[in-house]
Amino acid sequence: MARLADYFVVVGYDLDKRVEGEGQGRILQRFPEKDWEDSPFPQGVELFCQPSGWQLVPERQPASFFVAVLTDISSDRHYCACFTFWEGLDNPQKSEASEVDEADEEPAVVQPAKIFAPKSLVLVSRLDYTEVFRNCLGLIYTIHVDGLSVPLETVIGNLLTCIIPIAGGSQRTITLGAGDRQVIQTPINDSLPVSGSSVAQLFRQLGIINVLYLFCAALTEHKILFLSSSYQRLTDACRGLLAIMFPLKYSFTYVPILPGKLLEVLSTPTPFIIGVNSFFRSETQELLDVIIADLDGGTITIPECVHISLLPEPLLQQIQTALSMVLDPELEFADHAFPPQSLQPSALKIQDKEIRAVFLWLFARLFQGYRWCLHIIRIHPEPVIRFHKAAFLGQRALTEDDFLMKVLDGMAFAGFVSERGPPYRATDLFDDLVANQVERIRQEETCPHKVMSHVKELAEQLFKNENPYPAVAMHKVQRPSESSQNSTQNQTVFPGLDEVAVQLFIDHAAAKLKSAPPVVKVELKSMVPSGPPLGDIVDRNGNVMANSARRLEVVRNCITYIFENKMLEAKKLMPAVLRALKGRAARVCLTQELNQHVLQNRAVLDDQQFDYVVRMMNCTLQDCSHIDEHGIAAALLPLVTAFCRKLGAGITQFAYSCVQEHMVWTTMQFWEAMFYSDVQNHIKALYLETEDGDQQGNLGESGSRREIGALELASEQNRLWPTLSKEMQMERVQKEESTVFSQAIHYANRMSYLLLPLDTSKNRLLRSSGLGDVESVSNSYVTNSIAGSMAESYDTESGFEDAESSDVANSVVRFINRFVDKVCNESGVTNEHLKALHLMIPDIVQMHIETLDAVHRESKRLPPIQKPKLLRPTLLPGEELVMDGMRVHLIPDGREEATGLMGGPPLLPAEGAIFLTTYRLIFKGTPTDPLVGEQVVTRSFPVASLTKEKRISVTLTMDQYVQEGLQLRSCTFQLMKIAFDEEVASDLAEVFRKHLHKLRYPQHVQGTFAFTVGQCGKLVVEHKTKDKNQSLKTLSKNLVKTAKRTIGRQYVTKKKYSPPTWENRGSFQSELDEDEISVSEEVDQSSLTLSSTIRSSDRQTMSNVVERACCRDYQRLGLGTLSNSLTRSKNEPFRISTVNRMYTVCRSYPGLLIVPQSIPDSTIQRICRCYRQNRFPVVCWRNSRTKAVLLRSAGLHAKGVVGFFKSPNAPTTVPSQADSTSLEQEKYLQAIISSMPSYSESSGRNTLSGFTSTHMNTSDSSDKMRNPKIGALMKQVMGSKEDVPGTFSRGAVGQRAKVISHSQPKVSGKARNPSRGKWGSIRGSGRLSAYNPDVGTRLAGKESPQPNGGPSEAMFLRQQRAYLYIIGDKSQLKGGKQDSFQQWEVVPIEVCDVRQVKNSFKKLMKACVPSSPSLGPSMSFLRCLEDSEWMALLHRVLQVSVLVVELLDTGSSVMVSLEDGWDVTTQVVSLVQLLSDPYYRTFDGFRLLVEKEWLSFGHRFSHRGAQTLGSQSSGFTPVFLQFLDCVHQIHLQFPMEFEFSQYYLKFLAYHYVSNRFRTFLLDSDYERIELGVLYEEKGERKSPQVCKSVWDYIDRLNKKTPIFYNYMFSPEDEEVLRPYTFISNLKVWDFYMEETLSEGPSYDWELRGRQERAAEEAAEKPDTSAPKSQRVIVWPCYDNLSKVVPDAITKLLQDLQSLEAELGQTSEKWKDTWDKIKNTQRTETKLESKPSFSSSLLMSSNLSHQRRSQGVYLQESGVGSSINLGLDCEASATSTPVAGRPSTSTLYSQFQSTESENRSFEGILYKRGALLKPWKPRWFVLDKTKHQLRYYETRQDKECKGVIELAEVESVTAGTSAMGAPKSIDEKAFFDLKTTKRVYNFCAQDSLNAQLWMDSVQSCLSDA
Repeated sequence: MARLADYFVVVGYDLDKRVEGEGQGRILQRFPEKDWEDSPFPQGVELFCQPSGWQLVPERQPASFFVAVLTDISSDRHYCACFTFWEGLDNPQKSEASEVDEADEEPAVVQPAKIFAPKSLVLVSRLDYTEVFRNCLGLIYTIHVDGLSVPLETVIGNLLTCIIPIAGGSQRTITLGAGDRQVIQTPINDSLPVSGSSVAQLFRQLGIINVLYLFCAALTEHKILFLSSSYQRLTDACRGLLAIMFPLKYSFTYVPILPGKLLEVLSTPTPFIIGVNSFFRSETQELLDVIIADLDGGTITIPECVHISLLPEPLLQQIQTALSMVLDPELEFADHAFPPQSLQPSALKIQDKEIRAVFLWLFARLFQGYRWCLHIIRIHPEPVIRFHKAAFLGQRALTEDDFLMKVLDGMAFAGFVSERGPPYRATDLFDDLVANQVERIRQEETCPHKVMSHVKELAEQLFKNENPYPAVAMHKVQRPSESSQNSTQNQTVFPGLDEVAVQLFIDHAAAKLKSAPPVVKVELKSMVPSGPPLGDIVDRNGNVMANSARRLEVVRNCITYIFENKMLEAKKLMPAVLRALKGRAARVCLTQELNQHVLQNRAVLDDQQFDYVVRMMNCTLQDCSHIDEHGIAAALLPLVTAFCRKLGAGITQFAYSCVQEHMVWTTMQFWEAMFYSDVQNHIKALYLETEDGDQQGNLGESGSRREIGALELASEQNRLWPTLSKEMQMERVQKEESTVFSQAIHYANRMSYLLLPLDTSKNRLLRSSGLGDVESVSNSYVTNSIAGSMAESYDTESGFEDAESSDVANSVVRFINRFVDKVCNESGVTNEHLKALHLMIPDIVQMHIETLDAVHRESKRLPPIQKPKLLRPTLLPGEELVMDGMRVHLIPDGREEATGLMGGPPLLPAEGAIFLTTYRLIFKGTPTDPLVGEQVVTRSFPVASLTKEKRISVTLTMDQYVQEGLQLRSCTFQLMKIAFDEEVASDLAEVFRKHLHKLRYPQHVQGTFAFTVGQCGKLVVEHKTKDKNQSLKTLSKNLVKTAKRTIGRQYVTKKKYSPPTWENRGSFQSELDEDEISVSEEVDQSSLTLSSTIRSSDRQTMSNVVERACCRDYQRLGLGTLSNSLTRSKNEPFRISTVNRMYTVCRSYPGLLIVPQSIPDSTIQRICRCYRQNRFPVVCWRNSRTKAVLLRSAGLHAKGVVGFFKSPNAPTTVPSQADSTSLEQEKYLQAIISSMPSYSESSGRNTLSGFTSTHMNTSDSSDKMRNPKIGALMKQVMGSKEDVPGTFSRGAVGQRAKVISHSQPKVSGKARNPSRGKWGSIRGSGRLSAYNPDVGTRLAGKESPQPNGGPSEAMFLRQQRAYLYIIGDKSQLKGGKQDSFQQWEVVPIEVCDVRQVKNSFKKLMKACVPSSPSLGPSMSFLRCLEDSEWMALLHRVLQVSVLVVELLDTGSSVMVSLEDGWDVTTQVVSLVQLLSDPYYRTFDGFRLLVEKEWLSFGHRFSHRGAQTLGSQSSGFTPVFLQFLDCVHQIHLQFPMEFEFSQYYLKFLAYHYVSNRFRTFLLDSDYERIELGVLYEEKGERKSPQVCKSVWDYIDRLNKKTPIFYNYMFSPEDEEVLRPYTFISNLKVWDFYMEETLSEGPSYDWELRGRQERAAEEAAEKPDTSAPKSQRVIVWPCYDNLSKVVPDAITKLLQDLQSLEAELGQTSEKWKDTWDKIKNTQRTETKLESKPSFSSSLLMSSNLSHQRRSQGVYLQESGVGSSINLGLDCEASATSTPVAGRPSTSTLYSQFQSTESENRSFEGILYKRGALLKPWKPRWFVLDKTKHQLRYYETRQDKECKGVIELAEVESVTAGTSAMGAPKSIDEKAFFDLKTTKRVYNFCAQDSLNAQLWMDSVQSCLSDA
């Protein structure tokens, strides 16, 4: 029974406390005055009466009513029913008015005479009877207003003393003594919520989906806020939401109506359900994590940061369907032609229950079988129950499901377990549904109509619960009369009530209650049914494993083999078993099988058995989630302490020491669940024993019944508990307690087994898992503050402080302590026992550590289990091991070729060892897959090419250990992912990393392999070298010293400008006992007096410098000769200057430079300051035909440039230094221009006529033809924006130009008004730059048409072509102005920054060698390649180069002046020379090109390659590689122009980063001289096996093998190459992609030789086993293709050599053989009298193109890059056949014949055999193209039986029948063919046929 109302309160407006118009309410009276003991008076009632604030209003408002809900501290809800009406007050005019005036200063406001204040009557109750409260308060108000005769005190007294039952379904009639009568209906069962029609209302307001969102949000603990302008609706909506959550109870903040004053509550961090009036909508806008439901607008707003987990499918779909069938039954029939007649949805009250039934049905499905996952851990004194979440989720295969996880973790579910867990209690509708209707629900769930009928049944029960009887209730409550409600005359104020009178009523009732007998409510307790257990419905992925029976069979067999010691059989099955163990069934099977081999808790195995069992256990555990959803870890737990092996005397190693690396063991939840299930089993056993003892007799007949479940047992015990005596009860409590205690000790042991690593010095496990913060994931619902504090106090007692968290033992002790505290507190262990436990745990752990130490020691001595023996790598001469092999696994990366995914054998993962040598990092091992176990896998790269190293952790498929690993990436496009074997100590791995780092970044270049090789590891420079260049060393010292002296400190500190080459030399200078100082180039040159130091060695150095290759090249080009004593002939335009012989002018230039004859050295010293790094323009190549020169320089210094380019003639008052330099600069350029013959022809007159005439004269026809192309190119390079079609279509444009301009139609530019043809008039606005299109037009040799169509002015004729084009960096040349009389033109282009190259290369490496398989299309190879922009960069470099080639070819000189002049400049300049000059496409030429442009001109190889510690930070920038890639692109397009093969380029690309040779080591000649590297190669061959120069090495190798030679090499004279540069024409270089796992990279040839020798020795042993097959399998990523499948010519040369070797002849060099063959071909050709028709056709003017394309096709069709067919054409592209051409027949003989060859005439002829042989029919083919007659056995035959060369045929004559000829054949059918060697006799089928044959052959002969 309960009071209907606890308190009655009158709340009024508080006139005294008014703050700025904000009124306050105050309690005027409350009854009773004194609090009830069982329910204290709730605070803050006055706030809730007027939630929007207390305000006075000018006119009376209608009375209002709503119910607010307050929650007290013990989380009981109090319902406050507020009835508010308005009473008139006299306006406190004076005070008010003055206030208002002051505030608003608006006297115009008319103050009303009367204002109204609110007053509220409030009922506070713990029962929720809204209607009853409304009636009661309405009655009181009516009595007051209408002045009825009943005293208010009586009514209120009656109200407060009314007692009604809480539940039971009875009706109670009450009256308050004012002639009223009401019936109160109690629900039958108070555990079911009462909802009236609030749920249905909620769905009407918000709609199905929105309410489902709110429902899921409330269950997953999100914050929910309702908005409405009606208070009652807010209360109803909240009530509705709680009702559909049944059977879960909401346990967070619940405030259906929140007063405006308390809005800050909304920013609380905890979840809530709150309602707020829409009036405060704006205040709710900035809440970021609150879901807002607007009841009036029907919307819900979910913030971005909130993710609501929805119900799992298919539940969500089914529930939506069911709800729409309830709420909108017409939907289903909306499309029917004859819809049913009556389809009204049920009445609101019924609909409400139907919706609730749907949700009840939903929960029954969600929680079905939950009782099977309850662990009962204590029965007495009261049951303690825990829920096993992991098992529940695992059995439902919902571990991945977000929603259910969150619900089970939530507070509501915790309440559900503690409320519904106990097995013996009163049950309700839900208990019945979830236990007994499971089957029905499962069968019906897919059929909505059956679901509906079930829902209707449930709804009926719910409705009955609220309304057990038909509504007969007679309500009679008076309402106030209309007149009194609307009257405006003064109503009386609500009177003060007589407290004494009311109190008397209350006391009287209380006394009556005391004397009444107590009401005893009979609680019907019963055993709660559990329902059917959850079957193993599904596997992890939601589908039953396919053919699982077969898999289980495999697992069983394997285990049997292991225990029968059939190890080979077991090994074969192992991979299959490990695959099968992915499925759950197989894992369960494994645990069961292993269980059978355990006897008395032990199973002793030998080493191999132990290894296999551990492997299988690890695999089983590997896929377990950390919560162990299938109980696999739980099943293995007893097994890991059972299986063991003997290590030595008395030392046993158990399996647990090898399976610790799994997350499961570090999860507190797992241990709790395990502990509870064990405790449950023990307690069950405890009671089953006692029962067996007591009731042995009774159980006799029913002994066969099923095993009793723990919950059933507990409920039985609970039922008997009251009947037991005190002693019995105590005894049971104690027994249970000690059971739990003993289990706790057992678990402390078990946990220490699995948490302490075998090697306790390694803190592996604790690092990878969060042992430190386990509480955060704990599964407990009781937050044990007591437990926590106790744990801490014990910790300190036992001497384990928290500080040492790194110590393994301590952290394990802490973990176990935490576990023990938790479970013991939850299961009621006494404090004494808990204390004892805490004292024991450190000892248990310590003991275990001691045993482990012994085991660890012994296990180290174990011979490793048949791991493959480590293979030693072959080393280069001079290469030494730094670290011997460490056993590792090579793990597959993102390249899938080797893993077997793309077909072929899985070569990776492989196990072997990693070796670190002074030169390389080498992995050598064998694949783990037994099928390819014989193959050797090698992966290596030079240490110097390492670009990135990072630590990774790896899980290996077989062993399931998580291992430390490294991922090493190299710029030779190699990636090594290695995982260290467990035998490698982690400190050793660290040592390895340190060594690697030291080798990769030596202190100084002298530490690199190229210098240390062969010097027994000590970094000693050879003596000879030292003496030789002693003077240079001293020179450099003195240089630095004098520099320091003269500069003085101020220069050093400012460091105004200094070349980076010096900044990075700190380490070297410190060797020279100098501080690090940057030599500033601003020092006055005269102060560096070099004369003293240089005299002695001057000559020698100079002669060395002169010997340099560059000089030979300059002489070849005719750029200046060095006659004796360095005198020069004056008539040459250029001279070789020695101004830089001491490297003082420019440190990064060579010693000898080509400058114009007329420029003295002193000028050069001045000019150089204008350029960055002092790299002033020097000539590096001259076109032998047009005599145009190519110059290179760095970009201009910012200050020098602009003055120079803008206006050279600007009047300056004071001639500043900058001016004079710019004038000198101009002179310099002018000198270059005047050196050109085309300029001197015009006798240098700087006049218009002169210009015009020279240009008219020199632009000969060839120029005219080519010119348009340049304009086009120029526009491409500079990227013009304007497109006007038709600029290039006019005029006779040459064929090639057409091709190019069409292929990129955007090229054409718009002809502008020529008078604006100055550079300065247009600023760079385009992407590359918008430039003056006149340049393009001018280059195209066209006049710019006038806008009016008139002829262009004569003056602008000169704007045809400049003498000198300066290719400059766009960003620097901004705003430069071109003077119309200067003869140079600036072409601004945008160059790729070094940073771009660096980043692009990184991305290229990741694209070509990804570290993990690509996950989606966004990461595919081509996408990554495109993202890297590598191809775009190549395109840009090639494009600029082609433009420069064109300009040079048309006779203009070009100066390339970009960035610092050592990156892009070098690329462009070298490509230009390669394209223009065939010499550079030979071996010698290319070497010279690289030595000259890259090495002498100071490309910073060491800096860009990050070769030393100093340049480490700058990172690897492959500028040279980019150049080689460009050469490779050109090589692909012109395969017959290069003497060297693609392999040669790859070889250089590999070795320029490998540091094996010194060639590419330092940054400039200066540095090389300083180190004494430059000239040492001459004459000094101390150690012949060590090659210091890559060029010598290549030469030596080239003599031995044709690997570098391109057989298709047949250059044309003076051919200029013009490759296509569009990205679509470029190919990815296979250097980036190929890999040879059999031997590693093939660029160190000594290794190949050694490997082959070893292989031969192995092969020499006689192999008698079986006949060897001739077939060889070639694996693309494993074999070296060029070796296994060599191209035809290489193969023939090899065969030749081996034959000569067999015959004992001395074999000649391959090159001689090759040259001989070529010469014989030529002589054959000469002998041929008449060139055949076809050959002349081939050589017609079209030849050059055809030849190229043939070459390309030949090459494309080849397998590798090296099937090169010798198409050897040595003639220029003329239209007449030239003597010395190979005959076409020899050309063709090198093609393989195919079906589709040219057959001019064919048929059957009888041919007479040799002497005494019969005539035989043969199929003859006459081939005009190859000029031969071939014959075959039959028509279908592919193999040619013989060939008659028509070249040898002398005549064809009619023959005669001979002996043995075929019978019955016409005489005339015979004919003879006479050749130089013999006569052939033929016979056709008839005379006609014979005549045809003779004619055909004759015509062929005459054609030839």
